[in-house]
Amino acid sequence: MDVEHNVRGRPALTLVAVIAWFAVLLQLPLSIRIALGNGKSVVDGLVAFLGYFTVLTNIFVALAALLPLIFSRTRLGRWFGTGMVLGCATTAILLVGIVYHLLLRNVWAPEGLQWVADIVLHYAVPTVFFIYWVLFPPRQKLPIWAPLAWGLYPLSYIAYALIRGELLGSYPYAFIDVTSLGYSKVLINSFLLLVVFVVLGSVVHAVAWLRNRMNTAPVHAGA
Repeated sequence: MDVEHNVRGRPALTLVAVIAWFAVLLQLPLSIRIALGNGKSVVDGLVAFLGYFTVLTNIFVALAALLPLIFSRTRLGRWFGTGMVLGCATTAILLVGIVYHLLLRNVWAPEGLQWVADIVLHYAVPTVFFIYWVLFPPRQKLPIWAPLAWGLYPLSYIAYALIRGELLGSYPYAFIDVTSLGYSKVLINSFLLLVVFVVLGSVVHAVAWLRNRMNTAPVHAGA
């Protein structure tokens, strides 16, 4: 991020980091507790925790918000602060919120702290991070092919989830459960999800382009 953008957006990015890390660190012990309650080990709980696109994407957002703040002078911090990385994270976390709300929210009824984690992971983090993107879009012009490049993130997750499922015999989401659906149906579902991601990425890209156009538009004095 350029210096001016970093300074102006720092308080908002700090808020994003706090909320995202709160969500991730709240869900971790809850996942372990669920595993222990089912007679499994702490490692099993950690493996389950790291199997969900929701959790991995919230970790992605948490890192994308925190690292530019604390390592702004390092290559790693600057890389996480680029428009390409932030745009990918924004698209991914929006997908988390939208898919959960439309397809998954009625699958279970969490209570107590799990309900809090559920709300923050799926609603609060997507909302605050998208607001950050709208208010503080990247100054550098994003390439037109950016949404396609961002698609490598969900594509990598799908590959990871399928390999993980083959090894463990379980899948984090029903729509990629090869045991129940078979590979052909899972691949179709995965392709449709990828298309939705790219379309959503195009919206995120357009928002940044429009905001920068508004920020650079000349101001005309009144007559």
